[in-house]
Order: sequence, then C-alpha cells, then structure tokens
Amino acid sequence: MTKIKTIFVCQECGSESPKWVGKCPNCSAWNSYVEETSVPVSVEKRGGIVFKDNPVLLSDVLMDTETRYSTQIKELDRVLGGGVVKGSVTLIGGDPGIGKSTLSLQIGYALSRKALKVLYVSGEESVQQTRMRAERISSVGAQRAEPLLYIVNQVDLDVIIEYINKMNPDVVVIDSIQVLYRNDLTSTPGSVSQVRDCAAILTHLAKTKNMALFIIGHVTKDGTLAGPRVLEHIVDTVLYFEGERYSSYRILRAIKNRFGSTNEIGVFEMTSGGLMEIANPSQIFLSERPQNTSGSVVVPVLEGTRPFLVEIQGLVSRSSFGMVRQKAQGFDANRLAMLAAVLEKRLGLNLQDKDIFLNVVGGIKVMDPAGDLAVAVAIASALLDRPLPSDVVVLGEVGLSAEVRSVSQLAVRLNEAEKLGFKRCILPKNNLKTKVELKNKNLELLAVETAREALEYLS
Repeated sequence: MTKIKTIFVCQECGSESPKWVGKCPNCSAWNSYVEETSVPVSVEKRGGIVFKDNPVLLSDVLMDTETRYSTQIKELDRVLGGGVVKGSVTLIGGDPGIGKSTLSLQIGYALSRKALKVLYVSGEESVQQTRMRAERISSVGAQRAEPLLYIVNQVDLDVIIEYINKMNPDVVVIDSIQVLYRNDLTSTPGSVSQVRDCAAILTHLAKTKNMALFIIGHVTKDGTLAGPRVLEHIVDTVLYFEGERYSSYRILRAIKNRFGSTNEIGVFEMTSGGLMEIANPSQIFLSERPQNTSGSVVVPVLEGTRPFLVEIQGLVSRSSFGMVRQKAQGFDANRLAMLAAVLEKRLGLNLQDKDIFLNVVGGIKVMDPAGDLAVAVAIASALLDRPLPSDVVVLGEVGLSAEVRSVSQLAVRLNEAEKLGFKRCILPKNNLKTKVELKNKNLELLAVETAREALEYLS
C-alpha cells in the first residue's frame, strides 16, 4: 500500500518541512510554504532514468568535441554561445504573449531542416492550434510538409517519456513545464513538487540520451520563473524574454549559460510573420530620435561583445508634492539617485525640489557603467533646457567626485558610433592613453576629466 504524507514545500527554493513555517530557514523567504501531498516514487516508477556509470579518473575521461546545432537564427545562436549544444537543457521564460512559444516553434522548424528529428510537445495548445500558429509564421508556413518536425498534445509525463524512448529525437521542446504532471504525485500540475520532479526527470533523460531539450517556463507577477528555484539550477541555460507589453521589440538575454557567456543578448521584432531578427539594433533604436531636443543623449553601450547605440531621455520638472520623485525606465534607480546627488553636490545644479524621469528608448536595460555620463548629461540638459548637438555621442563612468573614469573596449564602441554617422564623441580622457583603432578617422574625440567639462558642450 502506497503511503501518502502531507508536507510543506517552499515555493522559492523547494525545501520541505513537516509543518508550516512563516520564514524559510533555507532562503529566508516569508510566507512561501504551501501544503502538498507527497508519494514516494521508486526508481522503477521513474523509468530507470538514472546514471549507472562507475567512477573514473578525471584524467582518463576522453575529451570529445563539443557538438553544437546551429539554428540559423543568428540572434539566438549568439545568446547560446554559438548554437544548441547536444545534450543540453535550456529553460526559456518570459511574460505571457512575449513570444516564447513562437521562438520555440521557429527553433524546432530550423533544426528539423538540418535533418534533425524534433519533437514538439504542446501541453497548452492542441495540434490544430499549433499548426494554425505555424501558418502565421512565414518561415514555417513556407514549407507545408516537414517530415522531421513532430507535434503532439500531451501533459502526462509518463506518456511523453514513452514517445521519447520510441522516437529517439535529437531535439525535444516542452511547452510548458507548468502543465505537465506525474500520476504518482497527487499534487496539481504547476505545483512545486510536480514542476521539480518533471523537470528533474526530463533533464536526466536528456543527459542519458544526449538530446537537446528546450523547456518553456511561466513567470510570476514579479517576473521570476514560476515554481521552485531548483528549476533554474538543474538546467544548463536560462533564457529570459524581455520587452514592453506595447512594444514590438524583444530582448533575449541569458541569465545562466554553462556553454557560453551570459553577457550576450539577442534583439528581435515581433511581427505577424513571427519573430524577426534585428541585425542592426542601433539604427532601429535611433530611427525616431527627435532632433535638437533637450534631455536626449546617445550612448554606445556594450552587451557582451556586441555594441549598439541607444537613446537616453531625461526630463526634469518642479515637484508638485512634498517629496521629489526619481523614476527610471531601463536604468538602475539607485544609480540614477547617485548621479543626481553628484550633479547637485559637485556641479551645483539645483535638483533638490525637482522630479527626475529617465527613459531608455526601445525597452533596453542599460547596465553598462559607460552610460553614467550620458545619464548625467541628459539630466543636466533637461534641467537647463540646453540640447546636446545631434551628432555627438557620450560615454564614460562617473564617480562620486564627478570624475569621468575610463571604459572598456572603446574602439568597438567608437566604430559603431562612426558607422551610424556621428561626428563627435565625449569620452574619458584616460581612455586616450591607449591606442584606439578606428575604421575611419572622421570621428572627433572630445576628452573630458570631469562631468562639468562634459556639460560645457551643451548648446
């Protein structure tokens, strides 16, 4: 007779407790424990998906060449580190309607065209609905019959494992992990125990069969992946789709990547024909930039090895309330507060009774320290109502003494700015101590030591 017991599981870290506690002793989260029923699962019930290799010396392990599948989606391949690694597990998260299922279907189609057998498990849509969505994607609808792309509507994990064992696919897509369930567990689909157990079994299956696995995960209202935190730990790569609800641009960012860098991003545009790559995001982000407007500054930022130019807009107005507001969209609010304090204390700008609003155009999140000087110039330009010339880009890190510190990979940034027609660049003076190689010599370098010197270039 199977013994059923009641346990309490933390929704944040997945730790278990025999009774409810207010604060998790493992991750310190409050009110995160939920009641669940648990049934012990034997190895036989798991389908024998365990590693049975004997321990070997590390020096005796043969080094095989890392096998990667190119998806022919350059933006995705860049984020993954060059393609999909054979035997890897990738978790894709994002807000509802952001494009997770669309991207997964495009990945499955692209890999099936390379003579790889792909199994797309749709737990939220029927086979007919998936085909209707495929028809709306121009790249998929162009080929009416694709023999190596298989679609199935199933949420029972045991049945899905049977399909995988029978077909032996090269790539499997699970859409989504929150709807899968195991009959051995009495908890509902999407619960901590169901998500944790299903993800662990699928991950072990992908490793033993050396197949690439893509898992789509839902996110909470806070923007984090729903389910236990262990879900992100057991997979190899975690990708997040970012973008504003009413914007067509999407940013694909790697939060974790065991086979590549986590600094790369991919830029897409959601269209009626699916997700389209943006080869030159700098030109897209600056296409609607207003001319001769105060508070508008362009900065060349770096995401991994990829440079692109973004517009930073600042607005300063008199506060109508007793407490001033400092709001930032796409920029760290704490960093904005620090730069505002530097402008007031070191440069004498009157910001104590002013509301400051900052916006990074295009839904981009600027985390590069090189954007500090551009933010400071944007705030000062908005306060003084003095625009910066439209052919000038600004970059540099600002310290608490208003000094402008050097930035990394200056040549890559300047070459990108020059390619888009900018004529001048305000940059840290210390960067000129190193040799900068430009493709052309038409970019005038305006070196500054302090933020005060940078403000002298305002019209």
